[in-house]
Amino acid sequence: MSSYVIDLEWKNTSKNFGYEVYNRHHVVHFSGNQTLKNSAAPEFFGNIDMSNPEELLGASLASCHMLTFLAICSKSGYVVESYDCKAVAKMGKNADGRMSVTEIDLTPVIVFTEEKVPTEEQLKGLHDKAHKNCFIAQSLQTKVNIL
Repeated sequence: MSSYVIDLEWKNTSKNFGYEVYNRHHVVHFSGNQTLKNSAAPEFFGNIDMSNPEELLGASLASCHMLTFLAICSKSGYVVESYDCKAVAKMGKNADGRMSVTEIDLTPVIVFTEEKVPTEEQLKGLHDKAHKNCFIAQSLQTKVNIL
């Protein structure tokens, strides 16, 4: 088993701790001395210039899917030259009527070397296998669409 430690720091900088006015800015520390200024999403009174948990969830899924996809391609003899992906995390109410990220759309654009290019059906199979083996995808209840 592996474990991953993330340190989060928040300090109240508002004189008023009312829901609409307290600050949502916080810092997330990752391994390798990486830090990220984070906030709530703008519709929850956060800072639009900072990342938010909903975006980080989409980014985490997109990154895990890509890394799993690349591993599968490498082991299957496909050489990937580039991989770009847009992730869209959609908020809504879940089956219990609670707000959640109910769906994440991944739209990857992949360029393979000309030596071995998968057919559309093979590409779908590679994505299906990547989704089934992505640690993050297997940890979520969210519906994932690979477009």
